[in-house]
Amino acid sequence: MKVSIIGGGGLVGSCAASALQYGGIVKEIALVDVNQDLVEGQALDLLHGASLTSDQKIVAGGPELSQDADIICITAGLRRKPDESRLDLINRNVALFSNILSDLKSAGYKKEAKVFVVSNPVDVLTYLAMKELDLPPQQIIGLGTVLDTTRLRSMLAQRIAVPPSQVQVTIFGEHGDSMVPIWSNAQIAGLPLEKYPGVTSQLIGEVEKKTRGSGAEVIKKKGGAGFAVGASIADVIHTIALDQERILPVSSLQNGAYGLSDVCISVPTVVGINGAQSHIEIELWPKEQAALQRSGQVLRETINKVLGT
Repeated sequence: MKVSIIGGGGLVGSCAASALQYGGIVKEIALVDVNQDLVEGQALDLLHGASLTSDQKIVAGGPELSQDADIICITAGLRRKPDESRLDLINRNVALFSNILSDLKSAGYKKEAKVFVVSNPVDVLTYLAMKELDLPPQQIIGLGTVLDTTRLRSMLAQRIAVPPSQVQVTIFGEHGDSMVPIWSNAQIAGLPLEKYPGVTSQLIGEVEKKTRGSGAEVIKKKGGAGFAVGASIADVIHTIALDQERILPVSSLQNGAYGLSDVCISVPTVVGINGAQSHIEIELWPKEQAALQRSGQVLRETINKVLGT
């Protein structure tokens, strides 16, 4: 399987490439970027460690490298300027993303390709890709709340001193301020979270607050997220490549789940070789259900503002 990473010269794209290299599952990694020196340098750096990782083909270049890719991962994006509003940043990133899609359409892509959007605002851009590209909606997915979910699980595990892999709690909704942690179904190694020793409503509230601010904290301290988002990207790509049909909170077009429609947002999604293969509804607390529908409304309003659709 070949994966092309558009924005492969940047922090997120290069960390994703590194995670894919260490995963050893995909056969070819193509790094695509407008900065040729930077992307060629990233590819060289990966190649130099190839004998210690896995036998993969690693190349760098332009949009033509996505022509025969099985998964096209788009990570390119702009960062917020000082005193810039969220809407202004969204408008700039939508313009950049539109240009990327135009280049992709001009270069061509396989009809079986899966397009995996990581660039922010991920839910809005996933919707834009779904509208602009001639692909079935299920073949276009966004990273959604996969990163938010692993942040929440990891920080909860740290607070209660359990292995992170033993924590089961998921975030639905927008990758943004209106995200919805689903505490009603949270477990520690199959045990109900609310009955686990040391867990209190105050602790849950503190962990949730820290998760909501964790992206901004990483940006403030090191300039941007890299390792965790790279691992999250690789997790989704490996799930597709291996046709694992795992349930992940990726962003995809909704047509009725939880009362959501005509919006790309994260709900439990069966992910496999065909992309977002189906959605699953589980019973939620009424306040979670209401928060998820509000999250959908927030995204629909943003889409109307920036896409006019």
